[in-house]
Amino acid sequence: MDDPVDGMRAVHAAVTDVRRGEPADLLAALHTLRQLRDTLAAWEPELIAAARLEGTSWAALAPALGVTSRQAAERRFLRLQPTSTGETTGEARIDAQRDRRAGDRAVADWARRNAATLRKLASRVSGLDVLDATHADHLDEALGHHDPVTLLPPLAAAHPHLSGHHSDLAAQITAITDHTNHLRRQAGAERRQRRS
Repeated sequence: MDDPVDGMRAVHAAVTDVRRGEPADLLAALHTLRQLRDTLAAWEPELIAAARLEGTSWAALAPALGVTSRQAAERRFLRLQPTSTGETTGEARIDAQRDRRAGDRAVADWARRNAATLRKLASRVSGLDVLDATHADHLDEALGHHDPVTLLPPLAAAHPHLSGHHSDLAAQITAITDHTNHLRRQAGAERRQRRS
């Protein structure tokens, strides 16, 4: 549909004609109505995401979405939001999002308990001359951050640069990546098990 406003006018005109008992192209109006619904359905998650980026809380969004709680507002968003990970239903998207959050929490807890080890490894990698400026800057920035979780992505990104002459450091990063991936899977499985 080129212009949803024109589509809305056409549907409104058809409804008006029907109410007056006048002839109308009902199939065309129904086709346009379906296109309008699809367009509006695509706009809603986009607007919700923009509101969230501006700092609007789920509780504040709930009335605008016609639901009564922040949980219901978030569930609505997750049902509508397109996915790039293959979930085909709204409930599957909600479950996948909750699994990701459970995994993120498990990894964050582990990283905070192992902050000294992560910082030591990151310092060693940062001191090498094998990283390009971008990777080195990301790692240095993460080292300056108070939360050790921020060290994980730049360490993983540094891995390919280490596999030649610094295989011991590369092996440590591989072990951390494997362990955090395991923590993510385990946290998701435990969440689903508790729910059932």
